[in-house]
Amino acid sequence: MGQLLAIAPIAVPVLFWAAYHYHQDRHLPEPPQKLLLTFLLGMVAAGISAALYAGLGIVGLRFDAGYLADTNAWALLAYALLAIGPIEEIAKLLPFLVVVLRFRDLDEPMDGIIYASFIGLGYAAVENWQYLEYLTTLEAIARGFASPVIHILFASIWGHWVAQAHLAGRPILASVIASTAVAAALHGIYDFIVILNPRFALPVAGLMIATIWLWRLWVLRTLHREASQD
Repeated sequence: MGQLLAIAPIAVPVLFWAAYHYHQDRHLPEPPQKLLLTFLLGMVAAGISAALYAGLGIVGLRFDAGYLADTNAWALLAYALLAIGPIEEIAKLLPFLVVVLRFRDLDEPMDGIIYASFIGLGYAAVENWQYLEYLTTLEAIARGFASPVIHILFASIWGHWVAQAHLAGRPILASVIASTAVAAALHGIYDFIVILNPRFALPVAGLMIATIWLWRLWVLRTLHREASQD
């Protein structure tokens, strides 16, 4: 029982956001087994991310973001934009490109956002597990719900654009580059804001996330309406 309570800050948000996205895809819902596989791919993406960060360490470019926040804000901004954002978004994107785009069930534009969101959810679960022992119970609960939102939102950007190109039969390279660049830049800016001054930057970071969330809601509702008309 104690172990179950210990992982509850991770498990409960995962179940909540998984149910939320399954409901959002109510027009032509994806098979649960494919969603579970995609969630596991997100966990694999966390391992890819760790390997990429380790690669930075090998070449002497792995830095402590907290230390940079205390010593050099410009260096932190560069690290967030050139390392944190690109590494984490590319790590999540790779399983999407290699595996998810081959799913026959990816047959409508909304599916790109749904599958990308489950990758983000799996990534966040691993990330939260790694931080769990360093957090108080309240901090773990807050992070348990917030971290999936962050990774889901940024993944939705490239998930949407890449799936649109794929389903339209267009070459996806331009969409991959453009959407990943946007997602990585926004991710880097968000991390820079939060790491630089967590307490006073939260309203700004919150506004940024709320704006992306509203864009995502608008896209989902538009796709729902188009699917209903079809």
